[in-house]
Amino acid sequence: MAANFMGPKLSILLRALLLTGVACSINGQTRLFGPRPTPQPMRKASEFIRRQEPLKVNRSLLKQATTDNTRIVVSIPKQRAYLMIGDQIIADGPVSSGRRGHESPTGHLRVLEKDPNHHSNLYGDFVDASGRLVRAGVSARSDSAPSGTHFVGAPMKWFLRLTEDGVGMHVGILPGYPASHGCIRQSVDGAKLLYDYAKVGTPVDVGDY
Repeated sequence: MAANFMGPKLSILLRALLLTGVACSINGQTRLFGPRPTPQPMRKASEFIRRQEPLKVNRSLLKQATTDNTRIVVSIPKQRAYLMIGDQIIADGPVSSGRRGHESPTGHLRVLEKDPNHHSNLYGDFVDASGRLVRAGVSARSDSAPSGTHFVGAPMKWFLRLTEDGVGMHVGILPGYPASHGCIRQSVDGAKLLYDYAKVGTPVDVGDY
């Protein structure tokens, strides 16, 4: 009796499973448990870049600052620059240091030159006689000038030179990670503040601070 009873039941079950499989194949939505999960939208690359905090200034300490008592510290891991009196932080702002293969020089440096409207002699654009851009983002050493053009160095406003070969601190794009050709880029307000409170000879320590 048990065998006769299980036979029809098993047959009905197999037919039901077969029909379900055919229906799911037709719909293209075979699922063991529940509906298809909603796919997550792809995140933009910019969302993976940590947003840098803007310049922070200790106004009361800034009143004590002069070009004779300040020093600059640049943290490569934190991508921050600090204007300091001794061990006290006057200002703390975002930077973008040199990318891999073009790392910023580290160690105990000094400001060698100040130039409020400096232009690079290594990187920039080729423009024609009327000033129209012909080729952007070029290297003056490795790129040949198109016919009828001349080289215009990239602007480096509020420039503080740190090395003889041209590396310095200046206004630049801050993507949130090391991205320059060696210079230490800063925000406009950060670069202006450090420029105002630095002089030729001001100590600049760059490294893993």
